Parts: sequence; C-alpha cells; structure tokens
Amino acid sequence: MSDDLIVARNPDPDSSLPYLVRVPLGPSGIVIKARETWPRESKVYCHRAAEWPEDAEILERHPVRSCTRRGPAIDLVLDRARQNRSQLVLTQARGREVIFWQSPSTAKQARPGVHLPTARAAGQVLEIVVDSGEKYPYAFGHQQATTTRRRLDAGDYAVELDGVVVAAVERKSLPDLAASLLSGRLTYALSDLAALPRAALVVEDRYSRMFKLEHVSGARVAEALAQAQVRFPSVPIVFCETRPLAQEWTYRWLGACLAELSAAAATRDVEDSFASAGDVAPARQRARAADVRAWARDQGLDVSDHGRIPAEILRRYESEQAAGSDGQQP
Repeated sequence: MSDDLIVARNPDPDSSLPYLVRVPLGPSGIVIKARETWPRESKVYCHRAAEWPEDAEILERHPVRSCTRRGPAIDLVLDRARQNRSQLVLTQARGREVIFWQSPSTAKQARPGVHLPTARAAGQVLEIVVDSGEKYPYAFGHQQATTTRRRLDAGDYAVELDGVVVAAVERKSLPDLAASLLSGRLTYALSDLAALPRAALVVEDRYSRMFKLEHVSGARVAEALAQAQVRFPSVPIVFCETRPLAQEWTYRWLGACLAELSAAAATRDVEDSFASAGDVAPARQRARAADVRAWARDQGLDVSDHGRIPAEILRRYESEQAAGSDGQQP
C-alpha cells in the first residue's frame, strides 16, 4: 500500500472539482475531490469522493513525510524542500460539511468549526473542577466559568469530558516551585500530570525572578527546572508574571483543551467515514537516461545524446519494461 500523496484526474466530466487526491491517512488512505492539486495561492475547496477508480489516471505522486489527524484537521507534510506543508480542515458551512485544503502561505493556523456532541468552551460557561486541597483557589470571577470543588488526582484545576478529567493545570508560586523542584516533589506531580491527555504547570511570577530568590541558588533551581521540562515534555511550564494573569491563562488554556479534545472525540473515526483508496500500485523506479537512450536506439528511434528525453519515448520504454517484469516467471 503506497504512502504517497497521489493526485489523479477525476473521471466524472460533470464535476466542478477536476482532481482526485488520495491522502495516506488510515490503513487504506482516504479520497477527496479537489479544485487544485496543491494549495499554492489560496485555500482549495474539497469534497469527499465516492471511491478511488481502479484505472485512475495518476497525474502526480509525492512521497509523504508525515500525515497526522488532530481532531477535525489533517496535517500533511511532503518529503520535499518547498511547498511541503499543508492542512486539510473539516468544517461546517450552512449546515453541511466542507473541506478546505490550505498551506502556511494561504491561511493562518486553522480553527476548525464543527458541530460537536459535547459542549465547547468557546462562547459557553466553562465548568472547572478545583482541587479541594487548594487553600486560596482561583475564583474565575471575571471569566465565564463556574467551579466545583473536589479532590483531583493530578493538578489544581481541571475540566472534564463525558465525566472524565481530560486537562489539568498545576499552580505554583515561585518559592513553592523552587522548593518542590529541589526536594523532588515536583517530579511526582509532573508524572501524574503527564498521564492526562493534556496538562500544564503555571507559575505566578517571572522566570527572571528565579535568580533573585533568597536562601536558594537560582542556578540550581533553573537546572532542576530544565531537567523537569526535558523529562516531561508533554507538560508545559508557563510563567505568567502575576496571579491574575496566571488565572486568566489557566482559564483560556483549559477552554482550548476542552475544545480541541471535544473536536477530536467527535471525529475519532473520521478515516472510516471516507471512501477508501484501497491498494495503490507503488511508483516504479525512475529509468536511467542511458538505459532509455540505448533502448530507443535499438528500436530505431531518434534520440539525442544529451538533454531531455521525449515523454513519448519514456512512456514506451516504461510500458515495455512493465510488461516484461509482469511476464517474468517466479
């Protein structure tokens, strides 16, 4: 099964989308119809295709470095130096699904808009669970949020999806951060946070003030902090200068997590909902120019010693080579 991005001609003459694109997502790849072969100058409108034709006329084939789905967005990176990054975004317009194919040169990072079975944080009141061990918790009085208090297994503030904690934030003052780093307590807290789908640690101070702490070496704290960040890369540590800013960041970050994870849950099986591309023949190795010229002369065809070989001669050569390899006996 090919892991290439493959562009073929749409065999439907009545379609306004002249290309079929096979995206290597999932076990068999998915198929979309597209207006262009790549989002070079503007977003490309796409739509689901019914199937990948068995006799597809392949126009382009590009090796893919990575193809990853993140909720309703599919990030696609080709294995080439330029025009290699793009994103397919599944969204809603006037009550129906549409797909836009965009690249960094045509649009900013996508903010997919999908109808979700669970509430999104954006535009709604966020329900935040506050750990009952917090002595002076954030009240979120200036944000659209309600709070409930109970014991959390990890973090001080969390949001839930379908009754399960999916994102949490650990809050630290700078002295508390330094003490927990040097004692090793923070290692255990970060380990618990890393087990969640999303987690972060917010510090109510500036990073520079770490080197002005009394009775403790700022260099030791900075070294321990760097080691913790390397050991637990999935848990970002954010310095927010003041307590109000840390509260605001916590609110925004938890809301973004809930929106992203809700979108991911709503589109968990999106690959299965597309038409499968099935098995696609691998690209044949490009013929050596010297071999083609030698073959052409044996056939009595006129070919120059240098420069580009005519496309018709290349097609005839590759067709004969393919026929010969298919007829070989094992």
